[in-house]
Amino acid sequence: MKWAARRLEDIPLVPNAKDDDPVWRPLQHFFGLSAFGANVFVAAPGDETLVEAHDERESGQEELYLVLDGEADFELDGEPLVAGRSTVVVVTDPAVTRRAVARSAGTALLAVGARPGCFETTWRPEHFEAVPHLGESRFAR
Repeated sequence: MKWAARRLEDIPLVPNAKDDDPVWRPLQHFFGLSAFGANVFVAAPGDETLVEAHDERESGQEELYLVLDGEADFELDGEPLVAGRSTVVVVTDPAVTRRAVARSAGTALLAVGARPGCFETTWRPEHFEAVPHLGESRFAR
Protein backbone atom coordinates (compact mmCIF):
# COMPACT_ATOMS: atom_id res chain seq x y z
CA MET A 1 0.00 0.00 0.00
CA LYS A 2 1.38 3.39 -0.97
CA TRP A 3 -1.46 5.39 0.61
CA ALA A 4 -5.01 4.97 1.81
CA ALA A 5 -8.03 7.01 2.91
CA ARG A 6 -11.14 5.94 4.76
CA ARG A 7 -13.95 7.71 6.58
CA LEU A 8 -13.59 7.15 10.31
CA GLU A 9 -16.90 5.30 10.49
CA ASP A 10 -15.58 2.82 7.88
CA ILE A 11 -12.68 1.70 10.11
CA PRO A 12 -13.70 -1.66 11.66
CA LEU A 13 -14.32 -1.64 15.40
CA VAL A 14 -12.50 -3.62 18.05
CA PRO A 15 -15.25 -5.69 19.72
CA ASN A 16 -16.10 -4.25 23.15
CA ALA A 17 -15.02 -6.34 26.10
CA LYS A 18 -17.72 -4.73 28.30
CA ASP A 19 -20.90 -2.80 27.59
CA ASP A 20 -19.44 0.40 29.07
CA ASP A 21 -16.32 0.37 26.86
CA PRO A 22 -16.08 3.11 24.26
CA VAL A 23 -16.19 2.41 20.54
CA TRP A 24 -12.58 1.73 19.50
CA ARG A 25 -11.38 2.43 15.96
CA PRO A 26 -7.84 0.95 15.72
CA LEU A 27 -6.21 3.23 13.13
CA GLN A 28 -2.72 1.82 13.66
CA HIS A 29 -3.86 -1.77 13.17
CA PHE A 30 -6.20 -1.06 10.24
CA PHE A 31 -3.68 0.95 8.22
CA GLY A 32 -0.66 -1.13 9.28
CA LEU A 33 1.18 1.84 10.81
CA SER A 34 4.52 1.04 12.44
CA ALA A 35 6.02 4.48 13.24
CA PHE A 36 3.45 5.44 15.89
CA GLY A 37 0.30 4.20 17.58
CA ALA A 38 -3.01 5.82 16.69
CA ASN A 39 -6.55 5.06 17.81
CA VAL A 40 -9.89 6.83 18.02
CA PHE A 41 -12.19 6.20 20.98
CA VAL A 42 -15.83 7.30 20.85
CA ALA A 43 -18.28 7.42 23.75
CA ALA A 44 -21.54 6.11 22.31
CA PRO A 45 -23.89 6.82 25.26
CA GLY A 46 -21.59 9.31 27.03
CA ASP A 47 -19.92 9.32 30.45
CA GLU A 48 -17.60 6.52 29.31
CA THR A 49 -13.95 6.17 30.18
CA LEU A 50 -12.12 6.84 26.92
CA VAL A 51 -8.62 6.41 28.36
CA GLU A 52 -8.19 4.22 31.43
CA ALA A 53 -5.93 5.63 34.15
CA HIS A 54 -2.39 4.61 33.21
CA ASP A 55 1.15 5.80 32.72
CA GLU A 56 3.64 4.91 30.00
CA ARG A 57 6.72 4.22 32.14
CA GLU A 58 7.08 0.72 30.72
CA SER A 59 6.79 1.78 27.07
CA GLY A 60 8.40 5.23 27.42
CA GLN A 61 5.81 6.68 25.03
CA GLU A 62 4.85 10.30 24.65
CA GLU A 63 1.16 10.69 23.88
CA LEU A 64 -1.00 13.25 22.13
CA TYR A 65 -4.77 13.35 22.51
CA LEU A 66 -7.05 15.42 20.27
CA VAL A 67 -10.71 15.87 21.14
CA LEU A 68 -12.39 15.48 17.75
CA ASP A 69 -15.92 16.01 19.01
CA GLY A 70 -17.68 16.58 22.32
CA GLU A 71 -15.93 17.20 25.62
CA ALA A 72 -13.77 15.05 27.91
CA ASP A 73 -12.67 15.29 31.53
CA PHE A 74 -8.95 14.58 31.70
CA GLU A 75 -7.00 13.86 34.83
CA LEU A 76 -3.24 14.37 34.48
CA ASP A 77 -1.28 13.37 37.58
CA GLY A 78 -4.36 14.20 39.64
CA GLU A 79 -4.92 17.58 38.00
CA PRO A 80 -8.32 18.00 36.29
CA LEU A 81 -8.72 19.45 32.82
CA VAL A 82 -11.90 19.87 30.80
CA ALA A 83 -11.01 19.47 27.12
CA GLY A 84 -13.55 20.52 24.50
CA ARG A 85 -13.62 19.95 20.77
CA SER A 86 -10.28 20.81 19.09
CA THR A 87 -8.34 20.69 22.37
CA VAL A 88 -4.94 19.03 22.14
CA VAL A 89 -3.53 17.40 25.28
CA VAL A 90 0.12 16.35 25.17
CA VAL A 91 1.84 14.14 27.75
CA THR A 92 5.60 14.09 27.23
CA ASP A 93 6.55 12.56 30.59
CA PRO A 94 5.83 8.81 30.53
CA ALA A 95 5.46 8.79 34.35
CA VAL A 96 2.39 11.07 34.25
CA THR A 97 -0.79 9.16 35.06
CA ARG A 98 -3.47 10.11 32.58
CA ARG A 99 -7.17 9.35 32.22
CA ALA A 100 -10.02 10.70 30.09
CA VAL A 101 -13.78 10.35 30.53
CA ALA A 102 -16.38 11.55 28.03
CA ARG A 103 -18.77 14.22 29.25
CA SER A 104 -21.39 13.54 26.55
CA ALA A 105 -22.53 11.01 23.99
CA GLY A 106 -20.50 11.09 20.79
CA THR A 107 -17.33 12.45 22.37
CA ALA A 108 -14.49 11.30 20.12
CA LEU A 109 -10.83 11.24 21.10
CA LEU A 110 -7.82 10.63 18.85
CA ALA A 111 -4.86 9.13 20.71
CA VAL A 112 -1.38 9.08 19.14
CA GLY A 113 1.74 7.75 20.82
CA ALA A 114 5.37 6.77 20.20
CA ARG A 115 8.67 6.55 22.04
CA PRO A 116 10.97 9.58 21.77
CA GLY A 117 13.59 9.23 19.06
CA CYS A 118 11.35 7.25 16.70
CA PHE A 119 10.57 10.31 14.60
CA GLU A 120 12.94 12.44 12.58
CA THR A 121 11.51 15.56 11.01
CA THR A 122 12.07 16.39 7.36
CA TRP A 123 11.16 20.04 7.92
CA ARG A 124 13.95 22.60 7.97
CA PRO A 125 14.37 24.82 11.07
CA GLU A 126 13.75 27.97 9.01
CA HIS A 127 10.14 26.83 8.47
CA PHE A 128 9.53 27.54 12.16
CA GLU A 129 11.59 30.70 12.75
CA ALA A 130 8.46 32.83 13.26
CA VAL A 131 6.36 30.11 14.90
CA PRO A 132 6.25 30.16 18.71
CA HIS A 133 6.37 26.93 20.71
CA LEU A 134 5.10 25.88 24.10
CA GLY A 135 8.46 26.43 25.82
CA GLU A 136 8.31 30.16 25.13
CA SER A 137 7.23 32.29 28.07
CA ARG A 138 3.92 33.45 26.59
CA PHE A 139 2.80 29.84 26.13
CA ALA A 140 4.36 28.36 29.26
CA ARG A 141 2.11 27.26 32.06
